[in-house]
Amino acid sequence: QVQLVESGGGSVQAGGSLRLSCAASGRTFSRNTMGWFRQAPGKEREFVAYIRRTGSNTGYADSVKGRFTISRDSAKNTMYLQMNSLRPEDTAIYYCAAEPSSYVYRPLYNYWGQGTQVTVSL
Repeated sequence: QVQLVESGGGSVQAGGSLRLSCAASGRTFSRNTMGWFRQAPGKEREFVAYIRRTGSNTGYADSVKGRFTISRDSAKNTMYLQMNSLRPEDTAIYYCAAEPSSYVYRPLYNYWGQGTQVTVSL
C-alpha cells in the first residue's frame, strides 16, 4: 500500500508561483513512477507531469511545459511540482498519483492523494 498526501496549494495571482508537495508513505517510494494530474470544475482529470522512479525521466503536458517542473526527493519520500508563470486556466484541484497501471499520461494509477486546490486569479 502507498499513502499520498498533497500540500502547497493556495491562491495566487497570474504570473505567480506555487510549489506542491506529495508526501508518500507505505511501500518503498523509490519503486514507483509517479505523476501529477489536475481536475477543473466540470472537466475530466487531466495529465500534468510524470517522473520515473529514478527521477531521470520526466514528461509534461504541452499546456505546462516550460512552466512546471516535477522532481522527487527519495530521502524525504516526497515528490514536488514547481509551478511558475501560473495562469487562470491552471486553476484546478491537483492530485498526485503513484504506480500507473497504464500509460503514464492516463489517470489510471493505483494510488491517489486527496488533492489540493490551486486557484489563479487575474
